[in-house]
Parts: sequence; C-alpha cells; structure tokens
Amino acid sequence: MNQFKVTMFSGKGGVGKTTCAAATALHYAGKGRKTLAISTDATPSLLHIFKHKNGHKPAKIRNSLYVSELGLSEVAAMWDEKFGRDVYDVFSTFVAIDYQAFVEFTTSILPGLRDEFMVDYIKELTCSHTYDSIIWDTAPLGQTLALLQTPSMLLDHLRMAPRIYSRLKLSHVNKEPVFSIIRRWEKLSAEDVDFLRNDVEFIIVTIPEALAVTQLKDIFGQMNRYGLSVNKLVINNVVKEIDSTFLQTKAEQQQRYLNQIYTSYPGLEIVELPWFSREVTGEDRLGEVEKILFSVDLNGAGFQSTSG
Repeated sequence: MNQFKVTMFSGKGGVGKTTCAAATALHYAGKGRKTLAISTDATPSLLHIFKHKNGHKPAKIRNSLYVSELGLSEVAAMWDEKFGRDVYDVFSTFVAIDYQAFVEFTTSILPGLRDEFMVDYIKELTCSHTYDSIIWDTAPLGQTLALLQTPSMLLDHLRMAPRIYSRLKLSHVNKEPVFSIIRRWEKLSAEDVDFLRNDVEFIIVTIPEALAVTQLKDIFGQMNRYGLSVNKLVINNVVKEIDSTFLQTKAEQQQRYLNQIYTSYPGLEIVELPWFSREVTGEDRLGEVEKILFSVDLNGAGFQSTSG
C-alpha cells in the first residue's frame, strides 16, 4: 500500500495531471480505501473525467470514491473564516481598504492564494481521518510555495522599519499586537511546509516535448529549494503504437526528450503513459490508465517503473 495518505499531482497545464489523479483515486477506492479526489485547479475537470454531473460536494462517484472541486467562492469563504481578519489586520495598517474589497482582492487576484490556503485545508482534512487517501489535483506548485514564505518576509521587513513599529503595535479589531499575528501566521506556514515535506507524495506529470522538459527542470528546482522530494514522474502521451508516417515522426521526436528525461533524473521512479487516440473519460477508460500506472500485484504497491 502507498505509505502516504495524500498524493499530490503537479505539473504544467495540459500535461494530464487530472487524468492521472482520477485514475489513482479510482485505484485506491478499488482497494477499499475511502478516497477523496480533490481539485483546486482554476479550471477543474475531475467531475467531467468521471462523467459525473455537478451536485453535492463532495460528489459520491461510487463506493469509497468521492470527488470535490472547490471553486473560487468556496475557497474565498473558507479563507475568510480562518485567515481573513488576521491578514486584514496586518495589511490594513499599510493600506486603507474596505474589508470585503480586501477579501475579494486576496482570493481572486493574488496569484496562488487558493493553493496556499488549500495546503492548510488538506492538512486539517488529513488529520480528521475522514478519508484513507486524498488525491490532490493542483495548479502549478511554485506560487504556492512562494506564498507560504510570505509571513517570514513580511516579519523581516517590519523589523527593518522601526519607525512604523509604534504605529503597528495593535491590530484594529482584536487589539492583538500585529507582530504577534504575523508570528502566528509564520508558524502556521512553517507547519504547512512540514506537512508537504513529510506527509505528501509528489507525483510530477509531464509530456515528451521541448517546452515541457524545460519546465520540468523549473519544477524540480522549485521543489528542491523548499526541501521537497519528487516521488514519481509520469510521462504522458508517449507514442507507442505507430501506424502512420505522422506517428512515426512524432515518436522519433519524442525519443530525444525521453532520453533527456531519463538522463536528467536517474534513479527516479518513472512510468510512461501511451498516447490515447480517444479522450479518457469514464471509469472504463480511466481503468485502462490505472492498469498502466499501477503494478499488477494484489496489494497495489505503487507505480510501474520504466527503464530508459
């Protein structure tokens, strides 16, 4: 069995993260584990892939399998309930802004805040033991990681500005020292980073094309800077069956990038997913992806490895 309770799929847009996340959720649910597949992508498609119409959240797909797509309004409401007033207390000392306008700005315009909040949300969901497995289909990780460091940077900035410290001693609402609020926020961010480091399995999805391989280096670099390890790598849309000149040419082009990936990441567990001529939707088609992703042993012990 997978030792991690949370599996996070990351990668650039359009490489097949959601398909891999859905197939993985289907796999663990099939093993009898109560599984939640959750999407925090700005344009989620988990329900579409399962051919399930939007309804209750989480939506029950089958026994042991649930799907939740969290929209902007829901994330904004949850963020507001837990963090809104604290963060507003800090930033309203610098900028005169109405509270509701501040919430709308931070949850819709500030890049990455959705996933920065979702790290904490999924950490709490994990601790609640509501689900045996949580499969997280997420937007690119870099913005999230950068925002988790914001409290530390803000605290450093305030320490360098003693002239304004006297004006920031107390928050407007709860009279708590602003520095205390920031330190509390900083502590929470540190706990969220530790959660990512220790309790989350990271699976990166890519495709064998020039831009995707270049972007892959950026993703690994971002994760290394924060002490996070990639557990597995999925290379999607690999041409396996060649029945035309077009596919022959495409396969030859892909081989260059496949070789580059295997050379750049030796020892990393890698699986290749074939290029499918039809859209992968519904449990039957997802089952085909599941069989390729996972080994055939009865315990479902992880992904198949493919040697370069």
